[in-house]
Amino acid sequence: MIKPPYYVASITPYVPGKPVEELARELGIRDSVKLASNENPLGPSPFAMRKLIQDLSETAASASLNRYPDGSGYYLKQALSRKLSVSEDEIILGNGSNELIDIAVRTFLQAGDDAVMAHPSFVVYPMSTRAQGANAIQVPLNGHAHDLLAMADAVTERTKIIFVANPNNPTGTMNTEREFKEFMNRVPDGILVVVDEAYCEYVERSDYPNSLEYLREGRDILILRTFSKMYGLAGLRIGYGLGQSALISEMNKLRPPFNTSSVAQKAAMWALEDEDHLRRTREINEQGKRYLYWELDAMGVPYVPTEANFLYMPLRRDARAVYSSLLARGIIVRPVGPQEIRVTIGLPEENRRFIEAMRAIWTG
Repeated sequence: MIKPPYYVASITPYVPGKPVEELARELGIRDSVKLASNENPLGPSPFAMRKLIQDLSETAASASLNRYPDGSGYYLKQALSRKLSVSEDEIILGNGSNELIDIAVRTFLQAGDDAVMAHPSFVVYPMSTRAQGANAIQVPLNGHAHDLLAMADAVTERTKIIFVANPNNPTGTMNTEREFKEFMNRVPDGILVVVDEAYCEYVERSDYPNSLEYLREGRDILILRTFSKMYGLAGLRIGYGLGQSALISEMNKLRPPFNTSSVAQKAAMWALEDEDHLRRTREINEQGKRYLYWELDAMGVPYVPTEANFLYMPLRRDARAVYSSLLARGIIVRPVGPQEIRVTIGLPEENRRFIEAMRAIWTG
């Protein structure tokens, strides 16, 4: 069999959260709760879904689904441009923000270059970097958050990209405006700072950095956001990136011509209009967060306070054993380290079932 390059052969494949259908097949559990992939438990905007169904009905009547989608995403870009006060040529659409990470790496890294990132953070950063034959320079977290100054110190003449997840996945921690400003002041020109803001809509703190200010200053920054989390459109796979028009133009050279479907573009466009759904999502997340904090504190289960829609739990126990015990009780979470799990904040009943299962495991 033909062999891939050594840097591809060394990559561990991404393992997504177990689907509820798989748990039903494996263990016969048909009322399981999935708290593994940080999805919106409320689902997508009902308003957006009504508009999408209407659009699809009209599309089917005109038999236009046999046509390729608008590769430029013109109308969605217009909507994003109005909402964020950026130019349409400063926006790139992706098949989820994951694809944009990969496109950025393939555009700006070559074999032997370095990309600096935190550890633990989103596992796709080192995967995409190594797949390009470049070096993933992983800087340990400090207090479960990005050590931005240490990351700036890790920059060398080989560094071309720095990845910053804010809030961070899997820990849910946030770097402040003051920390980010000091970091950006230390990053040399000619290095692309990729700021992954997949969970930015969940942040309630007033000292969250406004990354768009750095874009408007003309900095080498790529801001990544997604419709998969707060907007509840994970199954449609659509995200977007914001950067200088020249940077976006270079990335578009490697972007597949029809990388986002017409259905995903329309759903995202309608979802942007439903502020009430975002408000309800934030409320259910904040209520769930307070409930989980209270119950976990009562049990003495360690966790890291979060700015996102999930909790990181450094359990000081075998994470796979806890994960398996939860699975047997119909609760799907995510092991993210030898002693760490990550749990999505769900609906009240889902949170209650997780706590009941965790209590049986922790105190049993």
